[in-house]
Amino acid sequence: MARVLLFGRLSDVAGWREREIESPFLSALRTRLAADDPGLGEALARPGVQVALDQVIVRGDAALNARTEVAFLPPMSGG
Repeated sequence: MARVLLFGRLSDVAGWREREIESPFLSALRTRLAADDPGLGEALARPGVQVALDQVIVRGDAALNARTEVAFLPPMSGG
């Protein structure tokens, strides 16, 4: 199972910070999270939300395995 981490506002919306979830692809994981919690699905779809797989930012879909760490990161701001 992939280790799924939510940071910042995303964990506030979901009510959890870390879970183990089985999913073969990042796209399927997003779909499952949105189906389980529409509010989280909406938050993950917002512009600026980034995804890191094993601490590397990725864009698009990617295969996951039992040891993958998936971190959803809220939009960053600062100066």
